[in-house]
Amino acid sequence: MPFTGSIGTPVGVLEVHSDGAAIRRVTWPRAGRTAPVAPGASADVERDPLLAEALAQLGAFFAGERSVFELPFDLGPQSEVTNAVLRALYDTVLLGETVTYGELAQRSGTAVPARAIGSIMGANPIPIIVPCHRVVASDGLGGYSGGAPGEGLLTKRWLLEHEGALPAALF
Repeated sequence: MPFTGSIGTPVGVLEVHSDGAAIRRVTWPRAGRTAPVAPGASADVERDPLLAEALAQLGAFFAGERSVFELPFDLGPQSEVTNAVLRALYDTVLLGETVTYGELAQRSGTAVPARAIGSIMGANPIPIIVPCHRVVASDGLGGYSGGAPGEGLLTKRWLLEHEGALPAALF
C-alpha cells in the first residue's frame, strides 16, 4: 500500500513516498500537486511509521542535526549498473564530501563511462537520501535535476553549502 507525506524545506516542498517497508521516492511536487506540508496533516504519516520517520530524518537533516539517513529504501526497477552506482554513492560519499562523475564511476566498480553517471544521477528516485547532489563535474558543479522547475543548480548549491562541501556564496 503506498503512503505519501510532505515536508517544507529551504529547497522547497519535498514529497516522500513509502510502501510501508521502504522509501520508494522523494520528489519536488509540481504546482497544484502538493500534498499537505505539515507532516501531521497527512493521514498517511499516522498509518506508516516509516514515512513518519523519513519526514523526521529529513527535517533533522535540513535543521543541521542529522548527517546520515538511516532508512530502508528501494531504488525500484533500475539496471544493475544504475543500482550499483547509486548504492556506491549512498555508501561512500558522506556529508560534506563531493565526488566527480568519473570518481563515482570508478567507486561503483562498473565499466560505465563518467559521462553516463549524470544520466544515472537523473534517474535517482530518492534524491537527498541518496545524495546525487554530491556528484560534481571535474570543472564545476555539473547539473542537477532536483528542486523547483528551473532551480536545479540553485538547489544543488544550497545543499552543498548546507553540508559544508562548498563555501557560502558571497551574494
